[in-house]
Amino acid sequence: MLLWKEFTLEFRNRNALNGIVLYVFSTIFIAYQSFRSVSDVPVWNALLWIILLFSSVNAVNKTFQNDGSGRQYYFYLLADPVAVILSKILYNIILLTFLSLVSAAFYSLVLGNPVQQYGNFILVLLLGSIGLSSLLTMVSAISYKSGNAMGMIAVLGFPIMIPLLITIIKASKGVADGLPFSTYSKYLVTMAGLDILIIALSVILFPYLWRD
Repeated sequence: MLLWKEFTLEFRNRNALNGIVLYVFSTIFIAYQSFRSVSDVPVWNALLWIILLFSSVNAVNKTFQNDGSGRQYYFYLLADPVAVILSKILYNIILLTFLSLVSAAFYSLVLGNPVQQYGNFILVLLLGSIGLSSLLTMVSAISYKSGNAMGMIAVLGFPIMIPLLITIIKASKGVADGLPFSTYSKYLVTMAGLDILIIALSVILFPYLWRD
């Protein structure tokens, strides 16, 4: 029910999603006008994840603001806090996975695609979307409870986001270069471990935040 509520609210107010899609396509178009094509794998990889990172922040940072104080109090009385945070994380995972796949497809169409292992690259996009959505959802909750202080996202998200982003970049570069799976499999395992850790911390910490 809570997950369906997230989709219902999104479809009622599609301006935010439309704005994110416009941002992604505009950014890719600017990159196309600047480079026309990107043949260097590290540059192609870094530019893609810069676009995905900022689109993820824009998509997730208003997760709790959309509910409003009245709706927050209603769910505070009826819903389990673990169910609330898991529904929001799951919704953001679906949203960011969709945005990542669409963005990567358009990005590849416009700027070329040096990736040699498409299946593993989609796996990297999925694991990266799970990690970013889980982390940003929890940070968004903390930011909302602190009076929507946007600086909280940078302060709290930065220490955990850096190792996650480094792992994502290394994994996706290995996939794009067509290296043997054994070469970058450790990064995939690390990404999966970080995803599980972030979700577990969210489930443990959010009930305390929910009561305040």
